[in-house]
Amino acid sequence: MADAAYTLAPKPEGATGVLVLSDGHVVWGRGFGAVGEAVGEVCFNTAMTGYQEVMTDPSYAGQIVTFTFPHIGNVGVNDEDLESRVDGAVACVVREDVTLPSNFRSAGEFGDWLALKGKVGLSGVDTRALTRRIRLQGAPNAVVAHNPDGEFDIPALIQRAQEWPGLEGMDLAKIVSREIQEGWEGSTWELGEGFGAAEGDALPHVVAIDYGAKDNIFRNLVKAGARVTVVPAETSLDAILALEPAGVFLSNGPGDPAATGEYAVPVIRSLLERDVPIFGICLGHQMLGLAAGAKTSKMHQGHRGANHPVKRLDDAVVEITSMNHGFAVDNQTLPENVEETHVSLFDGSNCGISIKGKKAFGVQYHPEASPGPRDSFYLFEKFVGMLA
Repeated sequence: MADAAYTLAPKPEGATGVLVLSDGHVVWGRGFGAVGEAVGEVCFNTAMTGYQEVMTDPSYAGQIVTFTFPHIGNVGVNDEDLESRVDGAVACVVREDVTLPSNFRSAGEFGDWLALKGKVGLSGVDTRALTRRIRLQGAPNAVVAHNPDGEFDIPALIQRAQEWPGLEGMDLAKIVSREIQEGWEGSTWELGEGFGAAEGDALPHVVAIDYGAKDNIFRNLVKAGARVTVVPAETSLDAILALEPAGVFLSNGPGDPAATGEYAVPVIRSLLERDVPIFGICLGHQMLGLAAGAKTSKMHQGHRGANHPVKRLDDAVVEITSMNHGFAVDNQTLPENVEETHVSLFDGSNCGISIKGKKAFGVQYHPEASPGPRDSFYLFEKFVGMLA
């Protein structure tokens, strides 16, 4: 009865925003940020910090993020915490109204920033009930809308949510990827110092394929001792080899790995045949699995947050990790030449692989954090250490 009461609640006075699920369920709230509509898959993120990094992570393209932490926006926004200049999440849903920021690093207010970015926000929502619904029924397609007049055509919004095809089968990597090759400059950020500088051209050269990468990944590669060149998602094998990489990095990104893999997997397989060292994160990890012969599948609700425990199988060490994925490598389909290296302690799903006889490995989680713990930085050092 609790779910029914939540779903069928009448429009409250003062409602200027609404979330309409594809099954017809309606959630009222107060709109903020951009005025308009956004369609996508509703997911939830359990991180207590880093909402700006989440909203600018290209892996969230096509998704409406529900934040389970109630106080979103309280530290404001700033240019240093952007993870990408391209689109990330299309909208967000939060519990409490966004208040004035209280943080010495703040350069603006979250709602104003969302409006500037053209992203819709919805506050005043029982995010615990919405999260429970996603956990029980899976991540739904939906439309979130903001109209200061409070007028909405609910049947039309339901129809739009139902007509949106969903993330399965959708290649979003080529949409959010950078369009030109560029040399990456800059290391990780430190309080009082800002972003560090790269150390020179004599370092091992990593070619990073951008499927929707977070900038902090490249900063961590630099911090670990690499020189980085970033190339677009659809860069050919010949163009990659022409850069004479010591190793190739496969980035995170949005959408269905099988769809992106139609053009990415042949390139990765050719790199494996040439014994080029490879490191993949998130979507890159999934496509490394596809290239090795495994399969991927869509998850019921996905993993998104900064507190996910992952067990490292070789020594039973548990890493607390940052995650953002709605697809996973099916560990029941791993071929004999692929070793499973990490598993989720939440549901046993695959979180890491290595290719036997090759210098190639991937992890499902985000060792670059931002937001999240830094337990897994060693993976960048492991990769760069392979390139000597």
